[in-house]
Amino acid sequence: MKINTLITLPKIVLVTLLIATVSCSETSTDVASTKQQTSMNTEVNPTSQENTGDQVIRRTAPYKYPSKKILYIVSNPALLKGQIPVGFFAEELTRPFFEFIQAGHEVDLASSQGGKVEFDGFSDPQNEMTFYPNDLVTIGFSNHKDFGKLMENTLAIADVNVNDYDAVCVAGGGGPLITFKDDTKLHDFIGEFYEKDKVVGLLCHGTSLLLWATTSSGELVANGKTWTGYCNAEEEMNNQAAGFELNDYTIESEASKIPNTHYEHADPLVPFAIRDGNLITGQQQHSSALFAELVIEALSENDQ
Repeated sequence: MKINTLITLPKIVLVTLLIATVSCSETSTDVASTKQQTSMNTEVNPTSQENTGDQVIRRTAPYKYPSKKILYIVSNPALLKGQIPVGFFAEELTRPFFEFIQAGHEVDLASSQGGKVEFDGFSDPQNEMTFYPNDLVTIGFSNHKDFGKLMENTLAIADVNVNDYDAVCVAGGGGPLITFKDDTKLHDFIGEFYEKDKVVGLLCHGTSLLLWATTSSGELVANGKTWTGYCNAEEEMNNQAAGFELNDYTIESEASKIPNTHYEHADPLVPFAIRDGNLITGQQQHSSALFAELVIEALSENDQ
């Protein structure tokens, strides 16, 4: 079954896909109010203007950063409970991808097995069953003459040299808890990035890799680290909407069994991201922009 043919799926599939990862479309508006004072033949220095009671906000940011190369990993398609098609959450790839490209970085798309990958149906704004019709970034990505084609034939991690990249990022969604758990090659692959002091970014269910990824010495990447990921309260919202337990385990519960790691989360669906050294994690899809900012920040510091 394909995700983009949801109307042919059994009722239980449709109910499950209408899970409580629903949220309002994100909007972010920076407001800057300025009052100009001018007089004939007089140049006014903005730093010496008389205080009129208005709050003046000025902001700047780098136009471009020194170009870095980022490998972005997504889950290969899978079946949840043996019948529900899942892939990865669209925004958890496309929003950071957009931010990275805008910052001047190069991004390659990969999956563990390589080949074609798919969005989770409900996260795809061009799917008639979507909860995210206003995800303009994903619409732009999918219809871009070059970027949209990347999902048709992703790189396989077996064909990737870690030394060719400055960072690795991993999206979440419905697939990772199924496809990542027993993928020891992927675990070692993430551990190699971390051990070589590369930036490692994991988002939503992609953070499940911290339950298993190890360095060459066998030490968990999560050892001694503070991080976040999809929390139990968010999982329970999904379970209640579906009417049954979607996943056999959760990131928060499994993290509590690791003795020397510190898992944190914000309230359900609240944007939240953590940077601990070169390890960057985001709680869920709404954290995608914060997550991307921290990755760009870490990459820029590696230039110094």
